[in-house]
Amino acid sequence: MTKQILKLGIPAGSLKDSTGELFQKAGYNIRFSSRSYYPSIDDDEIECLLIRAQEMARYVEEGILDAGITGLDWVLETGADVHEVCELLFSKVSRKPVRWVLCVPEDSPIQSVKDLEGKRIATEVVGLTERYLAKNGVTAKVEFSWGATEVKPPRLADAIVEVTETGSSLRANNLRIVEELLQSTTRFIANKEAYANDWVKEKIDNIALMLQSCLAAENKVGLMMNVHRDNKEAVLELLPALQKPTISSLAGEDWIAVGTIVDEAVVRTVIPKLKAAGAKGIVEYAINKIID
Repeated sequence: MTKQILKLGIPAGSLKDSTGELFQKAGYNIRFSSRSYYPSIDDDEIECLLIRAQEMARYVEEGILDAGITGLDWVLETGADVHEVCELLFSKVSRKPVRWVLCVPEDSPIQSVKDLEGKRIATEVVGLTERYLAKNGVTAKVEFSWGATEVKPPRLADAIVEVTETGSSLRANNLRIVEELLQSTTRFIANKEAYANDWVKEKIDNIALMLQSCLAAENKVGLMMNVHRDNKEAVLELLPALQKPTISSLAGEDWIAVGTIVDEAVVRTVIPKLKAAGAKGIVEYAINKIID
């Protein structure tokens, strides 16, 4: 019987390292080589291929890849007909969506998309931009930008449509955001025909489950403590539990063990309050995965 292999696309470029780190947290060790487009992975049922995020959706749609990771923006830009397995809230800098924005020089008279009639726009997302202009009844010349888009206004373009996470590059180039076209997050996508196969679907869904569990656990920690029954209500009122605290009896009838998961940011304020409310033996521990 021929062994089944999942053909998985890993995004090259800015998402490569963050994708590799997420897979490692999920239990998959991906090794990248500077001389190969075929990263190794410690799962002999998966074959990885390094592909630019901009091209990923097209190769998944065509069945060259069974599944891949790319941005919603590139799925929409290419118009690829793929199955979205799940959203993965991570990017190269933060866990926030990236934004595709219409920008002009700070001193430009352009104040809205309507002012772009007959103007020249440089961007990497030509399709998204043309559809945006059409929706607003504006006719303008949209040119594909091969890079360094921020430096093109005002000499090479009147405006640009560019992606940003923090806005720092735009500010550094004295650009002003006029309007936002799209917010995009990373998506795990699959070829529709491949996903209809039971083995492939289970393999992809299992990967998605583990990746999402790692993202859900980010910035969370576990707390365990012993509480006298007389102090139970006072302690429970202080716990901003993920769902509900776990309570179990200890040896003897007077004490209980309380466990919960909280945002790491609240630990420094909640632990002193728990201690003051009567909690003993408070232990904080790391959370690697959370699966509902």
